Amino acid sequence: MNTGLTNKIAMVAGASRGLGFAVARALAKEGAKVSISSRDAAAIHAAADKIRTETRADVLATVTDVTSSDAITAWHKATIDRFGGVDLLFTNSGGPPAGVAMAQDDAAWQKAFDLLLLSAVRMVRVAVPSMIERGGGAIVMPTSTAVKEPIANIALSTIMRTSVPALSKVLAQELASKKIRVNHLIPGRIDTDRVREFDEINAKKAGITVEEQKKRSSATIAMGRYGDPDEFAAAAVFLFSDAASYITGATLQVDGGLLKGI
Repeated sequence: MNTGLTNKIAMVAGASRGLGFAVARALAKEGAKVSISSRDAAAIHAAADKIRTETRADVLATVTDVTSSDAITAWHKATIDRFGGVDLLFTNSGGPPAGVAMAQDDAAWQKAFDLLLLSAVRMVRVAVPSMIERGGGAIVMPTSTAVKEPIANIALSTIMRTSVPALSKVLAQELASKKIRVNHLIPGRIDTDRVREFDEINAKKAGITVEEQKKRSSATIAMGRYGDPDEFAAAAVFLFSDAASYITGATLQVDGGLLKGI
């Protein structure tokens, strides 16, 4: 399949590890020029080096705290200065701390809002003018299965992320006339550091080993296993690609059959 991504310019947030890194690497393999960001300077530069080594792609690494409007603006400017524009945007971020809703104070709610929703708004705001100038583009907004089925003990993530599908749907309607597609991507239990951290938390609460916790979680998935980050990244590449040219405002689940709702 010809993805049409050669020489496209992609901004990928939260790309030092996990899903963001997998998406950035997959886009680089398709010939895209990739601008990646993370709060961790050492990690994001190491990620860029790894992607360059594996793909020979042109990669820009920028230290960016996506809860800061100024930092997002600076990342965008660095991308424009290096590559000349933006065609693709992956609005990724880390997640807030685990915990129940009633245990969170106002500051925790505000931080979660800034991290999970406002960051996406700000990234779109800076990237869209360049996409319009270049004749169109594509935005992929990742969230979590929690937007469909609330997950116990991650109240901040569940509640704040649930606004992102609404944002993607609204933007899909508003930006279609500008030839910009916006889609929402749901990862299930993908084998990343963050999922392993939750397995450790849940194993401790249940008084079992992490391996036993993973077995229990795997048993709830129709395919009986966790996903690989590269499997998630392949779905993101599809949504960014020319093969998805008539897809906007959609939600795609990459969850191995975890979600049971119709």
